[in-house]
Amino acid sequence: MMPDEGFYRRPLPPTLVPFASAEGRALFREALAEGNLEGWFALAEQFHTQADPAFCGLGTLVVALNALGVDPGRLWKGPWRWYSEELLDCCLPLEAVRSAGITLDQFSCLARCNGVSPSTHRASDSSVQAFRADLRAAAASSEGPVLVISYSRAGLGQTGDGHFSPVAGFHAERDLALVLDVARFKYPPHWVPVPMLWAAMLPPDPATGRSRGWATLRRRASGSAVFFRLSRASLSWPEVARRLRVELPAALVAARPQRASEAVGALTAWLATELADVVEALPTSLVGLAPEHRAQADALLDALRATALCAAVSAELAGDAPAAEAVTALVLALPDATFDGLAPEARAGLDAMRGAEALSPSLHAEVGVLREQLEALAEALDAPLAESSANACCR
Repeated sequence: MMPDEGFYRRPLPPTLVPFASAEGRALFREALAEGNLEGWFALAEQFHTQADPAFCGLGTLVVALNALGVDPGRLWKGPWRWYSEELLDCCLPLEAVRSAGITLDQFSCLARCNGVSPSTHRASDSSVQAFRADLRAAAASSEGPVLVISYSRAGLGQTGDGHFSPVAGFHAERDLALVLDVARFKYPPHWVPVPMLWAAMLPPDPATGRSRGWATLRRRASGSAVFFRLSRASLSWPEVARRLRVELPAALVAARPQRASEAVGALTAWLATELADVVEALPTSLVGLAPEHRAQADALLDALRATALCAAVSAELAGDAPAAEAVTALVLALPDATFDGLAPEARAGLDAMRGAEALSPSLHAEVGVLREQLEALAEALDAPLAESSANACCR
């Protein structure tokens, strides 16, 4: 007997063309002949059903990251490194996403934290012509970018409201976009008229008061971290961002260090007390870690330990090597503006310790990834947390 509660899929509105229908397959063949389905193949390989009713943004980002071939630098299960939603705990806690979904700003923050560079556009600040141009560029390339849309389902005649999904193709003659809906339990992939999809991005998101829009995601040259990653421990991500952006610079000014050694002492004391667990190191002895990854991590750690900054931090922490390494990595990654209040001599000495010329190429790349994540968190600090109505995508 069939259950008499819950839902099993919904029919698509007649204005949308199901991907697997006869018309949908004909559209696919025609778009392929136009050269506007080159981006489909990588996305189809990684097409994924969101793991939770409110995880449409996370599920979409998982598809994009895996399609772009971004190595998370962290184990997923067993010996494998692979993106799934549980690895996207940055910018805001997963439990907050599970209850409220995410906004376009938070999606961009998560993308930056995980090895890609997003170019984000709000529909109200752009045009359908600009959207169509980005759609065509993504559809015609097998190397990326991946185009992701944030839209209101109501604008497509669907149930629910805010939703994220990747777009995998473009039919130029009929001006249609192929949406790979990550809520596959609800709607199948479908072809949507581009003007209709554009209009569905225009209504304000109740969580922000601003329109939704789209993002093009490109793999960042520096990729993901090899050894260090951000970890929020018991704090929320907004609290981590606030302490680093507001409280740390104020604490440095109050300490009034005159020399670089005094600045390192003030930094180390504050970070070890207030944010001891913000940077987490991957144990190189971890069972199942690939030999090549372990070798990379060991070389990176050797380069870090060889820096004058790490030596100074280690002296302050009385030889606590893991803590010194984490604090050093964080100090190297902090934005330059953190130190604007320092006396000139202290600032110059600290800048010399943190400069690219003082770091090996691999360590400089690792620090760049951490800095990108910290910058994304700082920007997210000003973005409001999603309201419960922000992404009611799966009702």
